[in-house]
Amino acid sequence: MSHLRAPAVDKRYAAAMRRALELASEAARDGDVPVGAVVLSPDGEVIGEGRNTRERDGDPTGHAEVVALRAAARHTSSWRLEDCTLVVTLEPCPMCAGALMLARIARVVLGAWDPKLGACGSVWDIVRDRRATHRVEVIGGVAEAACSQVLLDFFAAHREP
Repeated sequence: MSHLRAPAVDKRYAAAMRRALELASEAARDGDVPVGAVVLSPDGEVIGEGRNTRERDGDPTGHAEVVALRAAARHTSSWRLEDCTLVVTLEPCPMCAGALMLARIARVVLGAWDPKLGACGSVWDIVRDRRATHRVEVIGGVAEAACSQVLLDFFAAHREP
């Protein structure tokens, strides 16, 4: 994945990623795949949070990113989240990548890459497709080891007899 942007050198997203990891742990306690997401305003204020809720709510769209985008839209009273940043523990899937574009998110900061369903550069690159009407900056691999470990632990526990 050498064509993907390396993690940011500064600590702009460290606190938001820590919060996203906390949200991911909450999802795991409910039996959901541990993914957490935080939407930051252009000033860096948290304006939306989300975690996977598919199992808890029986909702196929209950992905952390969608839940966080909905919360941010309620907070701002607008679906247009221009100049906002989404910080998420796992690379968004195609549905979530589409939602990021439609919400006009400026950048996605992701922890772990998803080699099966990733849509921000690993399997697909939906958010930066040249045909899209809006493109999203991708900053990947932020706190990657911690984000990957949460997923590895969750799936290891679910595979044990």
